[in-house]
Amino acid sequence: MDIYSPVYEQMKVDIRMNVKTRNVELMTRRDTPDVSNLQKCADFVHAFMLGFDVIDAVALLRMDELYVDSFEIKDVKTLKGEHLSRAIGRLSGKGGKTKFAIENSTKTRIVIADTKIHILGSFANIKVARDSLCSLILGSPAGKVYSKLRTVTARLAERF
Repeated sequence: MDIYSPVYEQMKVDIRMNVKTRNVELMTRRDTPDVSNLQKCADFVHAFMLGFDVIDAVALLRMDELYVDSFEIKDVKTLKGEHLSRAIGRLSGKGGKTKFAIENSTKTRIVIADTKIHILGSFANIKVARDSLCSLILGSPAGKVYSKLRTVTARLAERF
């Protein structure tokens, strides 16, 4: 119901799960106020399927400037075996501390699913989060990334 009610009641788009083909089907209704609601709902369902919380994915329905960006660790640097595991460990940090620090300072949401990384946020904030994640993948220590994040987020805060 957490997925169904925002799509059906707020966006006025029909949603159903086709069990045979294992697809989620979306259709506009006669009382759908805007055709672009269909794309927003598709982005919402896609974000949920990538692993974002329903609360975070609902923000895609309400705000126009939010996007989902995805990349793989192998896109940044070719790593195998223990080196790949170590890089994933650097991304999440002890108890998720590094990931939460990046999320909070850049106002984004991050999902690390195996070797894929998904970021939900505004365009500028996604760029800052992606840069910090890439530097962690390349081997920078977390403290260096924190200090760089501090300066970049202070600069972003001045701009707005």
